[in-house]
Amino acid sequence: MRSSRRGIRSAVLVALFVLPLWASAFAEEAKKENYYTLENAIQEALKNNYQVKIRKEQVDEARFVKEQARADFYPKLSTNYGYTRLDKATVSPAIPLGLPGLAIPERAVNTKDNYQWSTSVRQPVFTGFALLSTYELTKLGIDRSEWELEQERLNLILAVKESYFLILRADMAVDVVRREIEALQAHLEVARNFYEVGIIPINDLLKAEVELALAVQNLVRAQNTAMGNRASFNNVLARPTHLPVAVEDISAYQPLLFNLEGSMDKALLHRPEIKLVNIALLQADQQIRLARSRYYPEVSVFGDYIKEGDEYYVSGSEFHDNERWQAGALLTWTFWEWGKTKNAVRERMSEKLQLLETRENIRQNIHLELIQAGLDLDQAEKNIPTTRKAVEQAEENLRVTQERYKAQVTTTTEVLDAQALLTRARLNYYVALIDHHLAKARLQRAVGEN
Repeated sequence: MRSSRRGIRSAVLVALFVLPLWASAFAEEAKKENYYTLENAIQEALKNNYQVKIRKEQVDEARFVKEQARADFYPKLSTNYGYTRLDKATVSPAIPLGLPGLAIPERAVNTKDNYQWSTSVRQPVFTGFALLSTYELTKLGIDRSEWELEQERLNLILAVKESYFLILRADMAVDVVRREIEALQAHLEVARNFYEVGIIPINDLLKAEVELALAVQNLVRAQNTAMGNRASFNNVLARPTHLPVAVEDISAYQPLLFNLEGSMDKALLHRPEIKLVNIALLQADQQIRLARSRYYPEVSVFGDYIKEGDEYYVSGSEFHDNERWQAGALLTWTFWEWGKTKNAVRERMSEKLQLLETRENIRQNIHLELIQAGLDLDQAEKNIPTTRKAVEQAEENLRVTQERYKAQVTTTTEVLDAQALLTRARLNYYVALIDHHLAKARLQRAVGEN
């Protein structure tokens, strides 16, 4: 009995020692899983995002379409087995020979049951370039799908960056409000002491309490914004939206030189939108060629091997050859359709002209995007030093005002205004920092870089 108690006691002690270690290790592992650098976040999003997966499947789909088009260049083999049942066998009438009693008797010329099995080969020789144009269209379709995938990747990378930096900005806002609450609590304590000894009236104390209560409400809003931004981040990464998220702080200012002409050259070279419209123009050329193919005749050759019989095993009969073969060539030319082919060609040429206009429009839009991105970047860079200086000034203003309040040469209202000014200055500084990062991310997207 004593030994069993000792065993239970030992097991309990081991459990009490091991379980906290296990829980700590589990928590540490969970923390690592929910901690992201910007690079890790982008890689996970590219791996898991549903739209990217769809685009990848569309690339494979385009490759399968190309292989289908390639198959049309080669001979096609087919086989047929058929059965025909006649209502009655045809009988040729007797043919008199001109002498009494002499005639060729009537006889059956076919049978009610007819079976046929044939094997055929067909090879197109010339299709007016239709097969070649169709094949080139499918190759361009692969290029189009790949650039659509790249476009989706660039959009996703920008979405990850935006959600990432919005988390940082929300966390900074939470930190600013918490610091404000701490300062307001310290001021409230001073005000309460002054009130208790009769130095200030009750409404000065009430103002401090109201400002603290408002700051607590602001903290709740800031925390909810941070939680919402994390849910959006998880959604972009195709994670459950309720999971916690911690991100590396990369908000430090890093200057970036911007040159509009150089960026425009890069954008025209890298932007998927330009690549896609160029591919569409090549497809339009092939569509015109395909429409013109109807001006030409189509030529093909064929060969058939045929077995017939009046039994299912088609081994020949009195009325059917056991086997036979045939070969030939076929020319088909529809040379008049009341202008249908001509109008089809004109339709495709009109589509090409539309694409040329579309390309110019895209170029203008890219140029506008770059100008706006450059302006946003310039604005953020100019705001950073001014807002940083404003924080320093607001901190000094609050310090002086607090000292004056303690000496009772200023009012609670002045202290609260100074605190509000500092909070606003800090928020403006962090907004400028994050706006600079967001401007850089949008500039990279406008240039077409990932």
